[in-house]
Amino acid sequence: MTKKLTVLVTGGAGFIGSHLCEKLLQLGYKVIALDNFQTGRTENLIKCTSNKDFLLIKGNVNHQNYLRPLIRFPIDYIYHYAACVGVQRTLSQPLEVLDDIDGIKNILDLAREKQVKRFFYSSSSEVYGESVSFPQNENSTPLNSKLPYAAVKNLGEIYIRTFQKEYGLPYTIFRFFNTYGPRQSKEFVISKFITQSLADLPITIYGDGSQTRSFINIRDNITATTRALNSKGSLNTTINIGNPKEITILNLAREIITLTKSKSSITHLPKLPEGDMPRRIPDIHLMKTALNTIPQVSFKQGLSETIKYLKNE
Repeated sequence: MTKKLTVLVTGGAGFIGSHLCEKLLQLGYKVIALDNFQTGRTENLIKCTSNKDFLLIKGNVNHQNYLRPLIRFPIDYIYHYAACVGVQRTLSQPLEVLDDIDGIKNILDLAREKQVKRFFYSSSSEVYGESVSFPQNENSTPLNSKLPYAAVKNLGEIYIRTFQKEYGLPYTIFRFFNTYGPRQSKEFVISKFITQSLADLPITIYGDGSQTRSFINIRDNITATTRALNSKGSLNTTINIGNPKEITILNLAREIITLTKSKSSITHLPKLPEGDMPRRIPDIHLMKTALNTIPQVSFKQGLSETIKYLKNE
């Protein structure tokens, strides 16, 4: 009988982490989820907790003592998704964001000690900052990380590449572009707009709404990131995980009002002083070639699923 491999997912009770845990269990892995429950929720893991191959541990990767219980477990892969997230939170609590540097170092030390088969890291499109070239390419687009959240993600990438060079630690870095879907915090734009529209409240937009984003559904994200487990093409590589179809924030609000049949109006707030980049669009050539996948879920379908989830929450 083949021994099941074990995957550690930090931030496993969060939006993306919980969906990842579900998929990994479906694929036949044992899963250990570590979360400090700052933004993660036990309800996100309802489908996992009854599975004998799943273990949930409460802990904070930024404090090494929380990682000690993991020493006794075999760990074959690590997905490091634990981080301080959310535009407003990361802008208002920059020192908390900087604490994540300790977490990156701690989890990399664990990965080295366990000699994992690969280390996966959730970086962000924020590392590109205010780009002047589009679409944003992993290798040719200059990084312009100024805000603490972006700088920490960038530093995490540097740490990982350094560990690979020094210790031979295999890795794949994912640069996530605006993933959305059920279970996402209402701090994020799609869930926030849907929540406002379902209550017929004004949908609030920073600035004139001309800033664009490209949104990828959580199912497409998970398909890509789990394919990396057995992908030689993604070894020691940084890959954008996103959808190149753009939409303005204003048109996003209008689309949600239409789909929810809402009476909401659109209210424009002053432009954010920082952190609201004018444009985001990924080059997904590597996602196609290294992970053999492209986004499959249509935006309307993904929005409808998220609306249904939030209606029933």
